[in-house]
Amino acid sequence: MVFWRYCSDGQRVSGCPSNPWRQGAFSQFGFDRRWHVGGASNQSGEGEIRQKLIEADLVDCMVALPGQLFYSTQIPVCLWFLAKNKHDGKRRDRRKHTLFIDARKLGTLIDRVHRDLLEPDLQKIVSTYHAWRGEKGAGQYEDLAGFCKSATTLEIAAHGHVLTPGRYVGAEAVEDDGEPFEEKMARLVKELDDQFAESAKLEDQIKRNLEGLVFGH
Repeated sequence: MVFWRYCSDGQRVSGCPSNPWRQGAFSQFGFDRRWHVGGASNQSGEGEIRQKLIEADLVDCMVALPGQLFYSTQIPVCLWFLAKNKHDGKRRDRRKHTLFIDARKLGTLIDRVHRDLLEPDLQKIVSTYHAWRGEKGAGQYEDLAGFCKSATTLEIAAHGHVLTPGRYVGAEAVEDDGEPFEEKMARLVKELDDQFAESAKLEDQIKRNLEGLVFGH
């Protein structure tokens, strides 16, 4: 069976089965409605679909979830929040902007292969999205390195229309401990030398013990 993906110009391209129903369902939504869907595919040709969605300013938010959330697969998924109207007069004007949330570090392992998003994790994601949208009482939104970033369509285009949140949020800020680099490097090198010396002593002791076992018999 061949599945088809339809771009906004009517051209059709064969590929992943998840895109026809995604586009078809979205086309049925009203102008003032939002739509969200999970997806994990990265099939050949999807770049064209992503580009069309960004150029049409339909992607409101992307949320990368941690792996191991589902019993049927350990593959991490990404939530797509799509909106046909980013300027409805009720919230702030979000036109030409998309929110990226990287929640892959959230959640708690409840067993060896399954992770759960606890209430504080969910609240962190939801409150961030609501603040970014300008929901009443949601507070002021701010980019947070390593977790969330509000990117313009120009920034997304510069990244080849990739919609992976980790590409935009950057690395989590590390608190400066105040130790000068030269002093820290000298200290770390000395610690490493000490560990090498200790390792050599342990290796020599193990050899002597083994020799004692051999010659003792």
